[in-house]
Amino acid sequence: MRVHPAPDIVWLEKEALPWIPWLIERALLPDGVPIVSDYDDAVFHRYDQHRLRAVRAILGKKINHVMASSDLVLAGNPYLADHALRAGSPNVEIVPTVVDLDAYNIRAEVAGGDALRVGWIGTPQTWKTLAHPVHKVLEPVLKKQRAFFLAVGAGMQPETIETLQILPWTENTEVALIQNMDIGVMPLPDTPWTRGKCGYKLIQYMACGLPVVASPVGVNCDIVEHGVNGFLAESDDEWRIAISTLLNDAELRCRMGAAGRRKVEKQYALQVWGPRLAQLLRAVAEKG
Repeated sequence: MRVHPAPDIVWLEKEALPWIPWLIERALLPDGVPIVSDYDDAVFHRYDQHRLRAVRAILGKKINHVMASSDLVLAGNPYLADHALRAGSPNVEIVPTVVDLDAYNIRAEVAGGDALRVGWIGTPQTWKTLAHPVHKVLEPVLKKQRAFFLAVGAGMQPETIETLQILPWTENTEVALIQNMDIGVMPLPDTPWTRGKCGYKLIQYMACGLPVVASPVGVNCDIVEHGVNGFLAESDDEWRIAISTLLNDAELRCRMGAAGRRKVEKQYALQVWGPRLAQLLRAVAEKG
């Protein structure tokens, strides 16, 4: 019978067994092996803010126990890192969401006569709750500028309705679809869950050289430098002004897009964080 060597570390993506109490999960993990847990969402709110009191009572502190028992917690933003520290984690490092610069190239120049596209990427559910309301807010601006709102992943079939273009998401076409945008947007309400988001959409847009407009929620305020690589917009008027400003100024779009790409290259690139993460994991394994 083949005997497998013991692992040097156990690397958990949030938790090993969702919806299972920590004592049971911990009993199934190998003894004496360092644990690294990794968070890019406020998954603890799935339990501690659940509508059912029984779930809150049984699982409300589960992620806190995972974090406190981890030799290292990798947090995608300060909100998640602060929660890990309050939970009692002895070692917390902020490691942001990144993209592979070799896969995300700056968009090619678009012919001057093409209609401009304000772009968003997500799922049908987040389209309904987050992006569709912003499209409605922006519709007068889009009509005036003869521009479109390109919603990637909002539906399973391509569809065009007045100022709205819906295209299905696929892994193979994702980058090309973003490159077909002129402005990238990330609207969010300000809730405990959204404060734990890591701004992946913004990083994708910026990696392709797009200016961005985003709600000033959570890590968005770190990624977007207002007036430099995009705009932060909260009210309906702020959204309309930001989008109108960018649609009317090609040079500004280019300048902000270039600034965004530079920021991704320095702070949100796999090429930067891959070696750093490897060193963090190595240090935990060697200490264990």
